[in-house]
Amino acid sequence: MHTAGDEDLYLQQAVVFIEDAIQYRSINHRVDTNSLRLYRWYYSRLWQWGLGLTIAVVLMLAFIERPSSFSYTSDPRFRPPPWEPPCGLTEGIEIVCLVIFAIDFATKSYLIGWEEFQKRKWLMVYILAVSASVIDWALTLSMYCDQNLRVRRLIRPFFLLQNSTLMKKTLKCIKRTLPEIASVILLLALHLCLFTMIGMLLFAKGEKPKQNGEWEAYFRDLPTSLSSLLVLLTTANNPDVMIPAYSLNRGYSIFFILFSGFGSYFLMNLLTAIVYNQFRGYLLMSVQASILRRRLGVRAAFEVMSCQGRGQDATHSEENVERVRVDASLQVMARVQMKSYYRQAIIKRVQQLSDGFIQWEAFRRLFDELDKDRIKEHPPKPEYNSSLLQRLQLVFSHYYVTVVGNAVALTNVMCICTILVLDSEKSIAERDDYCMEVINCFFILYYLMEMSLKILAFGWRGYLSYRNNIFDGLLTVCLLVLQITIFATYRLPFPKWNPALPGLMSLWEMVRLVNMLIVVRFLRIIPDIKLMSLIASTLVDLVKNLRAFAGILVVVFYVFAVLGIWLFQGAITAPGQMSVMSNSSMKNITVECGSYEQLGYWPNNFDDFASSLVLLYNVMVVNNWQVFMDAYTRYTTEWSKVYFVSWWLTSSVMWVNLFVALILENFIYKWDRSVMCSVADVERTGYETTVQLMFREQIQEPTEEELVTQLHQHPHLHLS
Repeated sequence: MHTAGDEDLYLQQAVVFIEDAIQYRSINHRVDTNSLRLYRWYYSRLWQWGLGLTIAVVLMLAFIERPSSFSYTSDPRFRPPPWEPPCGLTEGIEIVCLVIFAIDFATKSYLIGWEEFQKRKWLMVYILAVSASVIDWALTLSMYCDQNLRVRRLIRPFFLLQNSTLMKKTLKCIKRTLPEIASVILLLALHLCLFTMIGMLLFAKGEKPKQNGEWEAYFRDLPTSLSSLLVLLTTANNPDVMIPAYSLNRGYSIFFILFSGFGSYFLMNLLTAIVYNQFRGYLLMSVQASILRRRLGVRAAFEVMSCQGRGQDATHSEENVERVRVDASLQVMARVQMKSYYRQAIIKRVQQLSDGFIQWEAFRRLFDELDKDRIKEHPPKPEYNSSLLQRLQLVFSHYYVTVVGNAVALTNVMCICTILVLDSEKSIAERDDYCMEVINCFFILYYLMEMSLKILAFGWRGYLSYRNNIFDGLLTVCLLVLQITIFATYRLPFPKWNPALPGLMSLWEMVRLVNMLIVVRFLRIIPDIKLMSLIASTLVDLVKNLRAFAGILVVVFYVFAVLGIWLFQGAITAPGQMSVMSNSSMKNITVECGSYEQLGYWPNNFDDFASSLVLLYNVMVVNNWQVFMDAYTRYTTEWSKVYFVSWWLTSSVMWVNLFVALILENFIYKWDRSVMCSVADVERTGYETTVQLMFREQIQEPTEEELVTQLHQHPHLHLS
């Protein structure tokens, strides 16, 4: 017989194992009473949110540290000296964060034990990262914060990576994918080199200076030729790169069309397809491991609850049949931290079992509820005794009322658009906003009436149970408050209303704010159009469930921004005293057309962290990215091209294409599941879209032997 303490320990173990299964966590951790208490505290919302906040703070320090981003502009011509934090301020914040990371490491290492710690390479690197950061931090203080090269800046993104299991899996998949795409990159390099040689032969320097335009601008030497065609591969300098030759002979266009056609539309798209396909294969393997963790957590919970049941059920012991008691299952589910909807669904299924015991297959099927979509049930409509109110309820709860409301909102937006077009050339003093204000008053009254009647039809709880009603109602209340404020400040509208009258806000500013809210309110149509609703919900799911992929993009941005500051900070300086030069003096400055200087790209630089991020984004978009590469080549060295090409390959070629492919995967997954649903069903269904569920159909269920073998290898759990 088991003691009461043993019974409680079994229940605690079952609770933790089920929580591990829900979160796809490993069950290889200590399972004694104190460790389980510490384990649940470690994975509690409070500690995890605190750890996430600490990571965010340590990453944000780059904006404050020298070179500080605290200036209203990054343009060196007009930028005032930025605010620099006093020595010790950021260092004090940072050491607190590093202490928290050390506590996090110590707790995690204790919970998994020494045997498991030796298998976790990420944890080993974690302590090295914390130690290196502390050493670099001490060096900074010893130099009175006058250290320009802070190595720990490059280490900080690691703290973000190691805190996310899915992010680590994604990084591992990317690492495994790299060898597979090497052949296509090699083919791409061969294509580039081959056409570079042909181009240098075609556009060699001739005897006639007027015919050397192509050579002089794009094929003067090998580095210039390579970079010109590499940029053409991204179409950023098309058709500029071919114009000097094309103006001499139309036949030269064949060279550029063949290069960009084969390179941009075949090889680049082939590279994208291979990156996605190979990455998807490795991601499937990682997701397979996650599913194994879930099944293993459920099986472990069943085993310990079965051990608990053996002490109280003689029949169970004699027949040697593995089963758990229903009442024990209900106790465990009541203590598990999970979404209330799924808890209720599982408890409901448990209560339907009549014999008082649950065998393994039935227990496993209970947790299939976690993979099901949540169907949102709206509260019942209020019941009215008055026949008039019943008729109003019948009319204004109908779907066509929403359709009419959408048509009215469209009409309002069209009225605003018409008046904006008519007044586009007028100054604020010349505008007469009487018509616009009267129109807005009419429409806002309609919106208020529509909201009130819907509340009458559905009741408060029913009205707020629709997400589009919350959005619509909130904006309607804001419009009403703004309109009342306008009336209180400027009285009722009248002809020749002067929009420049003074107040807390000018009348024109308040009218503009009203118009902007009305335009935003038009987004209420999204839930009523099935395809738009799916697209919007897909975007929301991406924010919620694909944060790991965006997180690695943040890491890459962070690392390249820090490297950019180290390599190029202060490399580009604006002409002296340009901010105080007259227009006539500025006209005398000769710059090449299309250059960094002529285009006025001065705010795009590596002088601080914020401007570095913006410049990297502009290069990732690839529009005019050759201008930045050319400028830093001229101001520094030809080797700076390696930095920009590496960033283009990492961000634009690999990561953005991969992210787009995953967006498509997410959308197709949701579309396939909702193709037979109506608009109302789409609104009611809360589709569970996680990376695990997106690939669920391609994943094999682990066998019973695999689960038992894994359980017997548990370093801290010894089952008889």
